[in-house]
Amino acid sequence: MQKKVAEAKERLDEHVREIVRWHFSPETGCPFWLEKKQQLDFDPISEVRTFDDLKKFPLFDDDWLRGGPVRRWVPRAYADRPIYVFETGGTTGVPKTRVVVDDFRIDYEMFSETLPDQYFPRGSNWLHLGPTGPRRLRLAVEHLAQYRGGICFCVDLDPRWVVKLLKKGDTAGAKAYMDHVIDQAMTVLSAGHEIRCLFATPKLLEALALRLLDQGSSLADQGITGVFCGGTELTPQWYRFAREELLGPDIYITPTYGNTLMGLACSKPFDPEDHYKITYYAPEPRAVLEVVDFEDHTRVVDYGETGRVKLYTLTRELFIPGFLERDEGERERPCKQFPWDGVSGVRPYRALAQTTTVGVY
Repeated sequence: MQKKVAEAKERLDEHVREIVRWHFSPETGCPFWLEKKQQLDFDPISEVRTFDDLKKFPLFDDDWLRGGPVRRWVPRAYADRPIYVFETGGTTGVPKTRVVVDDFRIDYEMFSETLPDQYFPRGSNWLHLGPTGPRRLRLAVEHLAQYRGGICFCVDLDPRWVVKLLKKGDTAGAKAYMDHVIDQAMTVLSAGHEIRCLFATPKLLEALALRLLDQGSSLADQGITGVFCGGTELTPQWYRFAREELLGPDIYITPTYGNTLMGLACSKPFDPEDHYKITYYAPEPRAVLEVVDFEDHTRVVDYGETGRVKLYTLTRELFIPGFLERDEGERERPCKQFPWDGVSGVRPYRALAQTTTVGVY
């Protein structure tokens, strides 16, 4: 394990040097970082040699991602490539936007390699039961299905509308909207499309399974064998409920933690000795997660201690040298599959939890 950890650290340091050189070179860099370079009191290309050197940068301000012109984030090397733009947030005010060329494809192709073919059979069709619209998730899951040789079926879902209803106290309206989403899923499952794999948020997965149960059926009866699930509602208690009661022994469920800026963090494969604890590992070296002290974001907490999640995104399409997420959790040790630090117990950051409204997620 020590050798694997050392090799991963060396690979990360090398990747950091490559990505910093890319984003701060006039030939390949994006206008935002080339302009920001003039305000720094160090030279990123010559002075950032390791991952730890990224702490020379100030914290990334996510307000930089709100508003345009959005092309200031497009690396010059990709100026002539077709560009996607994905949004995150935006329930109130201007949403954050991320420009993308291929990152969502790369992220989900990497994730695909962690899925057991026994439960996510190659060539199988998928159902995406989650946010659509300007979010990256729908296209990413669709690409995952296509990459594995299948076809993806989707529902219409606007999570911002649900959040608005909940903020107004209209729980009946929010419930009606969720029923509308589940109605769509039931229609797709009943149409004979031979769907075997499913993406869903915890709330929607539970609602769909209970609807089927009310009708004397189950997800297994519908042919589902593999479920990829993500969202801040995915707690150890819910995970156990899902495995032991909601899905049953014939369906494999893999929890994930991700967002538009990071990509997708995989979970450590289920181990009874973990007592249903869910530990996530970022897709290093393309993204890194740290668990840092609540008062000092430059200090990583000890293993097992609680702190705030800090994100680094290190791809040729996006460079984020340290951003404090709206989540907290516990720092976890490397494991066999992922020889770098992980994070467990992910939940809304305590200082922001009371202002966070969870809708269909």
